[in-house]
Amino acid sequence: MAYEVTATKKRPQVFDTLVGQEFVVSTIKNSIEQGRVAHAYLFSGPRGVGKTSSARILAKALNCEKGPTPYPCGVCSSCKEITGGNSTDVIEIDGASNTSVNDVRIIKDEVLFPPQSSRYKIYIIDEVHMLSTSAFNALLKTIEEPPSYVLFIFATTETHKVPATIRSRCQQFHFQLIPLETIKNVLQANAEEIGVQAEDEALFWIAKESTGSMRDAYTLFDQVLSFSNGHITLEAILQKLGITGVDSINTLMTHIVEEDSKMSMLLLDEILSSGVSVEQCIKDITSYIRVLLLIKRNIVNESILGMQLSSINTRVIALYNEEQLEAALYMFLQLYKDVRYSLSSRFELELAVSRLITLKQMMSSSRLVKHIQDLKLSLSENTTTPSIKRAEVKREIPHPEIKKEIPTQENTFVKVPKEEVKVEAAPQKIEIEQPVVQTPPPKEEVEHNKVEEKEVTVETIREMSQLLAEQRDAVGMLLHQVVGIDYKKDHLIIMFSSVYVVNQAKEHTTRLKEIFLQHCGFTGTLQYELEKKEEEKAKEAGDEVIQNIISMFRGEIVPN
Repeated sequence: MAYEVTATKKRPQVFDTLVGQEFVVSTIKNSIEQGRVAHAYLFSGPRGVGKTSSARILAKALNCEKGPTPYPCGVCSSCKEITGGNSTDVIEIDGASNTSVNDVRIIKDEVLFPPQSSRYKIYIIDEVHMLSTSAFNALLKTIEEPPSYVLFIFATTETHKVPATIRSRCQQFHFQLIPLETIKNVLQANAEEIGVQAEDEALFWIAKESTGSMRDAYTLFDQVLSFSNGHITLEAILQKLGITGVDSINTLMTHIVEEDSKMSMLLLDEILSSGVSVEQCIKDITSYIRVLLLIKRNIVNESILGMQLSSINTRVIALYNEEQLEAALYMFLQLYKDVRYSLSSRFELELAVSRLITLKQMMSSSRLVKHIQDLKLSLSENTTTPSIKRAEVKREIPHPEIKKEIPTQENTFVKVPKEEVKVEAAPQKIEIEQPVVQTPPPKEEVEHNKVEEKEVTVETIREMSQLLAEQRDAVGMLLHQVVGIDYKKDHLIIMFSSVYVVNQAKEHTTRLKEIFLQHCGFTGTLQYELEKKEEEKAKEAGDEVIQNIISMFRGEIVPN
């Protein structure tokens, strides 16, 4: 007996064997049982999902000698003729090759004659969207009011190309893509039936490549079976068909994450030397990046991912954010378009892999704009706050020459002798000791008083910076940029080389006071200044960078 491909051998002969189309099957079976058969049907959907097979099963169900029945027997003469494709009352027409109005006129003449041996005369027109506009117009009246014994079944993969006047005269059924897991189970059952061993990963790959089409899955299964020698493995598939394996892509992305350009290029050369085309390699990397993006968005359904979760490198997922993965996915999608007109498609791929190495530093324009706005806001707060504080000091603190009595309350405060009221005059700042409240000092202050006071030096600050950096404290970076100090027992001037760092230090004054108190026992005041040399240079030469920043943020330099 001649060899028969699996797609033909496994073509559904009854509704119950039609996989993945439960809604269509249940609706048609109910309409047959209730005697509500329409005179025209339109089956639409992707290729290989069972449209033509459903049309033949419906024809057998209506013309079966035991029917009309939703369960055709398959053994009567009518069922056998329809299955063999030689029934005189079930006419299959290829719409792609019979597109003219003359072909439709022949149908109009034939419908006047009743069926010869069956209950219905059924016309199955495949790829009906290929008919010309004149042919559709000639068919309108016939499908709207056909004889009672005539039935039309149209099948198409592009419903939008069928005129609305045709669609409105038909009952429409949309066939869906078959789920990946369903295709894999069908292939597993078929492999067991013919006595072939098949790895689960190999069947998963075949089901993924079929993209929801059962016919494509059977066709690819036959091709793989021809070189597998009775044992289908994923390794053999990748080797024979020139496909980049997930393990190779995982290793490549690991080198990219580690920013190892040498190993990335060597592995890419090894992949291409194994026989994988540049276009196929681009497709495989694109699919891998898509899976990373979906996992990053908490989509872990393997039928959607098209890849098993256990095969993905979790380290790569953790080191990229959604924004960077979107940029990488767009870059490789664009790369696939560009390689067709490139001088060398391999050069384009190598350049794209090199760009992936710097992906972690990528920032979108929207995020960059937001970052600039945050900087602008912080700079504006830093420039306005000191002047407000100085104004408050002038209003609230009396001049030291004016003598005023400090009010006290008998229930709350203890009367303090005049000798204990100290007024210390400092440059642009007056500090007055407030009345003492009879409350126990906080525990933290008691502990800080135990710290032995020692001299603050640049070396001491460096040691504090290193210690804070190990604790991942952001203030440690500020102390690391100290270029000099002017230390007095109750006053410390810290010098930086950048205005920006000075402003940042002002924001963290409270934290800096705590650090100096804990490590050096210093309880005096802190003041921040720009390094003398840099300040003089900025005044003489008019630092362009500072002037650009002032112009960009519409600010001004406020003196300390």
